[in-house]
Amino acid sequence: MAESQQHLQAAVLQIADDHLILGHRLSEWCGHAPMLEEDLSMPNMALDLIGQARHLYAYAAVLEGKGRSEDDLAYLRTDREYTNCLMVERGNTDFAHTMLKQLYFAAFMKPFWSFVENSSDSTLSSIAGKAVKEISYHIRHCGEWVIRLGDGTDESAQRMQQAVDALHPYTEELFWCDDHRQACIDDGVLPAEHVVRPQWQTTINAVFDQARLSTPEVTFPLLGGREGKHTEEFGFLLAELQYMQRAYPGAQW
Repeated sequence: MAESQQHLQAAVLQIADDHLILGHRLSEWCGHAPMLEEDLSMPNMALDLIGQARHLYAYAAVLEGKGRSEDDLAYLRTDREYTNCLMVERGNTDFAHTMLKQLYFAAFMKPFWSFVENSSDSTLSSIAGKAVKEISYHIRHCGEWVIRLGDGTDESAQRMQQAVDALHPYTEELFWCDDHRQACIDDGVLPAEHVVRPQWQTTINAVFDQARLSTPEVTFPLLGGREGKHTEEFGFLLAELQYMQRAYPGAQW
């Protein structure tokens, strides 16, 4: 594999892992959401993320050129081989945490996919064309809930602020850039931080202003996922996620 192709494959895997793991976390709400509408909308958002992950894994498998499939990359790697950011693997905790986590991620991916629509890589550009529409809905849906909870009752406001305090230190890893991603940025395939961060910050500020939430100052960002260093709860998530493929090797839908 050429060096540029190796960089691209690693960067695509990072994005795919983010989407798969966050999609799995959202799917855990199916049948447990606080109202019927959310019992439908949250699994649908999960399906959006997992669908995007599937396309990304399939592309990563082609770039790798070793005969592995999208299922192999999604379900048959060890925990240290996953390079998703730590935020997406955090447990749901409560509804406030789930909505905020999805807002943070969607606010990042909207400008990310918007850039990739015009990327020099035609495969990623085609994935971005559909993804940017789906992620726009995620921002709107989750943003409305963050505002509703933050500007709601005393208890909902307290829980929403607690979610912000707990999750905000993880957001810096969204912008983390290693040699693989930097090479893709240099090639015009993926956006640089200065393209994504201002738009992400504008979205978050607009929602937080309406929700009356304060953003904590982060002295020590929580990092490690991009390097394969994950939380303890990630092991339990992976055991559930990989059970079918491990128990029935080669099983297909």
